[in-house]
Amino acid sequence: MPARRAWERKSGEVSMTMLRGPSSIQTEERKRWSRGSAEVQTRQEQARRGTPWEVPVPKKVKRIDSDSVGHGGWRPSFDLFGSERGEDFRYLPRVFCYLSRIMLRRLRIQNLAVVEELTWELGKGFNALTGETGAGKSILVDAFLLLLGERADRGLVRKGAEGCVVEGELGGAERFRGWLEEKGIDADGEGTLVIKRQVGLTGTGRQFLNGSAVTLAVLKELGDRLVDLHGPHDHQTLLSSVAQREALDGFGGLKKLVGEVKQAWREKREAEETQEIFKAKLAGADGATRESIDHQVKELEDAKLVVGEDEQLERDYAAAGHGRRILELAGEVSGLLEGGDENVLEKLGKVQKGLAEWERLDGAAGELREKNELAVATLRELVREGERRAEEVGLDGERLAALEARLNYVLGLRRKYGGSLEAALEKFSELKKRQWELANAEGTEKELALAVKKAGEKHRLLVGKLGKERGKAAPLFAREVTEQLRGLGFQQSRLEVALEKVESPGAEGGETVEMMFAPNPGEPPRPLRAIASSGELARVMLGMKTVLAERDEVPILIFDEVDANVGGETAKAVAMRLAGLGKTHQVLCLTHLPAVAGVADAHFCVTKTVEKGRTFARLERVEGESREKELSRMLGGEGKAARAMARELMERKKPTKV
Repeated sequence: MPARRAWERKSGEVSMTMLRGPSSIQTEERKRWSRGSAEVQTRQEQARRGTPWEVPVPKKVKRIDSDSVGHGGWRPSFDLFGSERGEDFRYLPRVFCYLSRIMLRRLRIQNLAVVEELTWELGKGFNALTGETGAGKSILVDAFLLLLGERADRGLVRKGAEGCVVEGELGGAERFRGWLEEKGIDADGEGTLVIKRQVGLTGTGRQFLNGSAVTLAVLKELGDRLVDLHGPHDHQTLLSSVAQREALDGFGGLKKLVGEVKQAWREKREAEETQEIFKAKLAGADGATRESIDHQVKELEDAKLVVGEDEQLERDYAAAGHGRRILELAGEVSGLLEGGDENVLEKLGKVQKGLAEWERLDGAAGELREKNELAVATLRELVREGERRAEEVGLDGERLAALEARLNYVLGLRRKYGGSLEAALEKFSELKKRQWELANAEGTEKELALAVKKAGEKHRLLVGKLGKERGKAAPLFAREVTEQLRGLGFQQSRLEVALEKVESPGAEGGETVEMMFAPNPGEPPRPLRAIASSGELARVMLGMKTVLAERDEVPILIFDEVDANVGGETAKAVAMRLAGLGKTHQVLCLTHLPAVAGVADAHFCVTKTVEKGRTFARLERVEGESREKELSRMLGGEGKAARAMARELMERKKPTKV
């Protein structure tokens, strides 16, 4: 059952006791919390007598501003962990949600399937959405999914439109300020957060937070923090051992510890892999022994390879093969330029004398003389370089043999070590490193073994700690879910959480988690996957979600027909559970059950009309007579009996003051 609270004042000090008791006690305490401690303490004792467990009293509670009628309000200073008796407050239910509630104020939709344009002003607490099958209720869920960052389907765009737009406005979102600033998004000073999603005909689009463009990943991250959506088949996820383990960890507040175990497991695996790789190298797993590595290092070290040397050697060797002809050509060039009586340089010398005399007669000819001098110097340099090159590629037998030997040696190393001199030099560096590792193998082996040992010990300790915490949380979780189930039609049922040690602890801890359920007395509990009835599974899921919702930090819960396959008194119990969730969360439930819709804080109805051959979905908030009419329709008729029953359902919903 939901947590009840009572307040007491003593000599200016305030303490808080978390109680479990009937809702009437909760209501009475709200009326009388300011009338003195004696009457309140009496109520507390009455509630305690039937409570299965009692949460210890926090050490510090601070006063906040008075309300409109002058009553002082109180809130915890969040110094809740630890008391004189050393109690554990990990399982303290979240009863202070009203102090700062995040809620979706408004949802605007344009051109989404059968919705042309719609603005939905949602209410606080429990919102019910009803309508005929096929009226378009699921379209509103699709709109929520778009806001949560789900992939868009171009089939969602209304026929004839170029795209669709979904926009949601949230209030009370001050707690997301730091997250928004971290993402580079301006935070509204009043805690308003506007999410907008545009989808085109191709399925692509844009998304915005407070007017700033963001990625789908950012939108999905926000959605995970903001909304928990439960569809008509979500109860099937309870059959997964992963989902059951996550439910227990969520109840026990163990997510951080689970993350530490996962990180320790990764570190342990990395240390083991590093050790295995090193051992493989020592054992010659790649075909290289210590002796072969030493030989290869010496071979490459003696070669003294230089990047580009192979290409230069190939050019030199090709030129040396034409040595005789090159010498002949070099002689011809040298003879023409400076050999004999009528060589080019001699003639240019005569030209130079003429230009010098010309310059004495006409100063402007000096530039011509300088150009002739440059030509003479260039031709003389050409002769010298030609002679040097001819000598290099000449018919020196010893030099040609040495050139051929070096070329063959370099090309052989190139083929052996990767196909290029760059690859050969890289292999040389790698072999040098391996040679050093092998030389220092003993010390490295000890270091790696120590790293594996430390990582394993860290993982083992964290796994043990997680196992103990799960062991503490399991019976409390089972007890609270069982209590919820008794109000959902399972009067003598029970849920148990079985923890079984695994042989090799891993990233998720050292035990498996199995939810065991016994719907009837005298029967042994069986795994949830052995339950054939989807209605039973749905109620177990709702009971678990009710318990978990008191502890999670997701402020908005959406239930898409999770009340399917139930009826009668069970339907009433489901309705009260959903209404109870509305006290700490904003709840939206798509339902066909009048018992559920009747207790909602706000009731909305979806209808579908056809105009000029086009289908339109409409949404309106139903109150008073219109709500009575909708509940009558859900009950199966418009007669007096249905109307009377509808009024009875509406009267069950009493406004709750907080």
